[in-house]
Formats: sequence, structure tokens, C-alpha cells
Amino acid sequence: MTATNPVDILQALIRCPSVTPAEGGALDVLEGLLSPLGFKVDRMVAKDEGTPDIENLYARAGSDGPHLMFAGHSDVVPVGAETDWSAGPFSGDIRDGMLYGRGAVDMKGGIACFIAAYARLVEAGKVPKGSVSLLITGDEEGPAVNGTVKLLEWAAERGERWDACLVGEPTNPDTLGDMIKIGRRGSVSGTVTVKGVQGHAAYPHLADNPVRGALSLAKSLMFPAFDQGTENFQPSNLEVTTVDVGNAATNVIPASARFKFNIRFNDVWTADSVKAEIIRRLDAAAVDPELRPDRAAIGYDITWSERPSHVFLTRNNALIASLSGAIETVTGKTPKLSTTGGTSDARFIKDYCPVVEFGLVGQTMHMVDERVAVSDLETLAVIYQTFIEQWFAHADA
Repeated sequence: MTATNPVDILQALIRCPSVTPAEGGALDVLEGLLSPLGFKVDRMVAKDEGTPDIENLYARAGSDGPHLMFAGHSDVVPVGAETDWSAGPFSGDIRDGMLYGRGAVDMKGGIACFIAAYARLVEAGKVPKGSVSLLITGDEEGPAVNGTVKLLEWAAERGERWDACLVGEPTNPDTLGDMIKIGRRGSVSGTVTVKGVQGHAAYPHLADNPVRGALSLAKSLMFPAFDQGTENFQPSNLEVTTVDVGNAATNVIPASARFKFNIRFNDVWTADSVKAEIIRRLDAAAVDPELRPDRAAIGYDITWSERPSHVFLTRNNALIASLSGAIETVTGKTPKLSTTGGTSDARFIKDYCPVVEFGLVGQTMHMVDERVAVSDLETLAVIYQTFIEQWFAHADA
């Protein structure tokens, strides 16, 4: 395995079964690659009650600024039924120009390309004047408690400061060069529980069906729309994701019902203001008689998930221009600047420095036969190398 070849690196990483929370040997591979390139490598284990211990890696080359961070995760999601894969999910097989394996695009491929890019700069004697670091977590695909959040805190407590960060998540929808993520919507989740009175379905006047109340409350959260979108973000959207009654009988009115929801919100809202709007809607629906004529107001409880994700937008022109320029130089494409999609660990990094995301094509992430075009690995390595050179040129200007 050579540090300048992203295919070699990715195969070695895929062959490490690092399904969250297992390290699986992936950090051993990374340390073995980074140390000879001049990186000081630290591995810290983060712990929290009720969650699995997670081993993370932080590596830095250089001791002064400007300081560019690359962030990513070595953990992967479960493979599902291995028999559904055309080859072993941790084999790293190459067939017809495609490299197969769990984590190929999400996101061991991005890590492999960044290391190869930096190694090529070392080999060419073009190490940038400043510092480059890698922040690699093993908890991005899990609860995200003992990963990037604590690794950032650990590094900051030791005096680490960063000027910009590139997260190597698979951002491209169709082809390499399509899209840079320059922000993310916020995310809030909750559970609404409606209490009723259990009874016989043939005697509804003696009971109080909580399903009726839950339906009214859920409808109020899904309609009308929260907003129409903004210049940089698509409309906020709330989805009810489960409705649970726990009632196996068809002739029994249940005693309670609950539903869970998630809203992805834009910069019209903050986590606090969107929570307030949700409460306002629930309170208004609780006195709506449409599904519960001649009944008292719906009694409900709401429980919020512990940690919301906050909306953010990166406006750092040097960072965005360096990455866009590198992509255009290598691919000839002008990438779209987007805030679409779910959340990523960029939501934590934004509190420390400007952050953008760019990586491989994400069409097969989390799927059976996750795979990446070998040619895309080489192209991304060249993009990353060009980006590093251009960002440091901007930073020194």
C-alpha cells in the first residue's frame, strides 16, 4: 500500500470492519499512513454514560498557521444481510472499474483521497506553509455523542485552533463536481403522547379515543407549511415518522397513542423558535373539535430529543472559492452551492471554524453493494490536492 494511491488506501480501510462503535483496525491503518508523512497522531477514547466508548483520531502536520482541518469518520453503518452483497462487504473488490465495500463512499473514500492528496504534496516537496490536521471520528453513524463533539473539545483544550475545515462527506448527487455543501438545515425531533380512556369500541361514549386526538395533533404539524423557503435554503419540512398505539385488539379503544416527528428547518427559524411554533400548533389543534365533537381539549405531553441540530450557513469566501476553483480546474464543472440533505458533523465543526463539505458521489451510500468508481477516487485526490494548494495560497495572500 502506498500513501499516494487512494485505491490502495481505500481497500485497506474497507477491509477493516469498523461498524459503529467498533474501531475495526481502521485507525491503525490511518496512523500507519499519517505518521511517515510527518503527522503527530493522537488517539483518544471518549466515554459517556449509556453510550459505547468510541476511539477517535486526531493528527496534525505543522505547528503554526494557517491551519486547515480535514474532518471525516471511519465508522460505517451495518451491512445488512451479507448474502445480498455480490461480494463480501469488507472485501474491497474491484470489478469493471468499481470498488465495492461498506464505506466506499460514506466515507472512507473521502479519507483515502485526502491522505493521497497530502502525500503527493509531500512527495513533490510542496508541503504547505502552515498546518494540516485530520479529525477522524468513529461515532458519526451512531449516536454522535462520543465522536466529533468530544474530539473537538479535547483538541481545543490542548490549544488547537483552526482557520477552515473541509468535511469529506459524499456530497455529489450524480457526478463528481456537482455540489458543495455550504450549510445545513437544522433538525429537531420530538414525541407527542396523547392520553385517552380505554373502552369498548361499540361504546365510544364511555371511552376517549386518543387516536383521534393524535391524528388532529399530527395533522396540525404537517399542514400548513412552516415557510416557503429562503434564498439559501429549501422550505422547512416536518414529517411524522411513527404512530404507535400498542393495541392488538380491534374492538378495544386504546388508553394512549403517541407519534414521533422530525422537522428540518431553514434560517427562518432557530431551534427554540421552531419548538415554540410546534407548541403553538399543538395547543391550537388540541381545542379543534373536528375529530372529537363534544369532547374536552386534547391532553398531550411532548418530549424533545436531547440535542437539536442548529441551522448554519458558511459565508467564508476564501474557503468556498478555493474549493470551487479546485473543482472547476480539475473537472471543468462549476459546483452548485447547496444546503440540502440531512445533517453531518459539520454542525459541530461550525462552532470552531468555517466549514464546507465535498466528497464522492453518494448514490450508493448505506446500500447493499456500496461502491465507487476507481476513476472518481483519482479525480477526487487531484481535486483535494489542488484545493489544499489554493486554500493556502488564499490564506497567505
